[in-house]
Amino acid sequence: MLDYESEAARYDATRGGIPRARAAAAAVLGLVPGEARTLLDAGCGTGLVTERCVRPGLRVLGVDGAAAMARMARARVGPGVVVADVRRLPFAAGSLDAVSTVWVLHLLPFAPEVIAECARVLRPGGVLVTTVDKDAGHDVDSDIDALLRPFARRVAHDAEERVLRRAAAHGLRPARETRFTGHGQGRTPRDLAVRIAAGQFASALALGEGDADALAGRLAALPDPDRPRPDPVYRLIALAKDSGSLTTAAR
Repeated sequence: MLDYESEAARYDATRGGIPRARAAAAAVLGLVPGEARTLLDAGCGTGLVTERCVRPGLRVLGVDGAAAMARMARARVGPGVVVADVRRLPFAAGSLDAVSTVWVLHLLPFAPEVIAECARVLRPGGVLVTTVDKDAGHDVDSDIDALLRPFARRVAHDAEERVLRRAAAHGLRPARETRFTGHGQGRTPRDLAVRIAAGQFASALALGEGDADALAGRLAALPDPDRPRPDPVYRLIALAKDSGSLTTAAR
């Protein structure tokens, strides 16, 4: 996994910037009920998406485990952003109307604990809005994808079936879903080769000894190595908490 403390300063510029953040925020707000008065962005990163989730009557909060990321988010969103482990959210049970986890669960072997904790802090009738199958969204059937597929992890931490199963155990049921484009996230062979050689895709690719360097070499040899391939399309689902449900995260 990336060191998000050192990555914070350059994170937005390498992740599609404002266009991608604007698309993500619009998708999140489209799944948050109009009557919601609080939204927690768990794993908010630099807050680029979080600050665009603001709408009249909705108080937006943020949590991130990396202090450098949270500082940037706080400058954008305000004092409602805190440093905390997403497995131990600093909110009372049943106190929030909505929680979002955008581009978070796919990174976390402990994703089930995060889902349980999000369920704990949601009030009955509240919603968890989360991306699922994030890495699969990057497969746009390009020449890059043809090289990556043999190494793709078969079961992702944010695989839909895993998320739904864990969510159901904590009183969260599928409600709605949408898709949005990851503007500016189209991969180039050269950049991807550098990042794979640096070990940045452990959550997405199962690479044995020597595989990373060999794969990086094949990627760098593709035609038009600096031409971005098509942007990914991400899935976002809303999970509604059962009325009267009371859940407690595993401690």
